[in-house]
Amino acid sequence: MAMSSVDVADRLAGVRDRISAAGGGASDVTVVAVTKGHGPAAAAAALEAGLTDVGENYAAELATTAGALLAAGGRKPRLHYLGHVQRNKVRMIADLVHLWQGVDRLAAGQEIARRHPGASVLVQLDISGEAAKNGCRPTEAAHLVDELVDIGLRVGGFMAVGPTGSPEDARPGFRHLVALADRLALPVRSIGMTDDLEVAVAEGATMIRVGRGLFGPRNGADDLRR
Repeated sequence: MAMSSVDVADRLAGVRDRISAAGGGASDVTVVAVTKGHGPAAAAAALEAGLTDVGENYAAELATTAGALLAAGGRKPRLHYLGHVQRNKVRMIADLVHLWQGVDRLAAGQEIARRHPGASVLVQLDISGEAAKNGCRPTEAAHLVDELVDIGLRVGGFMAVGPTGSPEDARPGFRHLVALADRLALPVRSIGMTDDLEVAVAEGATMIRVGRGLFGPRNGADDLRR
């Protein structure tokens, strides 16, 4: 079934209503359309619906999406890499990524800096303590920020994935991330997804990452927390 930009636009309006109800202004919170598993058609529909930022979790999918959009001759999105940064995949997408959101260790930053000097990155924090989720410890974040800046990367702020469970369970971690960003004078706080975006916006998100809320279930299954 073809991805309809009208359907995406309707869902985007709903997402923006939720942001507003949570206290976020239309210009204060960037919505990143997470097209993981939906393919380039979803990215094209998101752009037609008025979004400018598209996120992918896998390097090969990001490269495919970028190539398809370029071939179609449409508007070029700001591509966000949301997955764990694997050093052997950086070369494939270094020239395509607008913002690397999953940098959680110096080695990953070094490879990005080697392939794309001056690239923009976010430091991913572990606020859940869950083994399946990546991120550096909040106590190590300030040091990692300094190290990444020292190798020439532009660190805009922090990203995190909330814990599995009730959206309310994410509030303490989100609040801690925002306080840390405030202390380090970093403006970007990429927190909140389909299920917990209200909590994230209320706690100070400047960017949310929404997949299911825009495109429906991924591959017929409910892709939780996207």
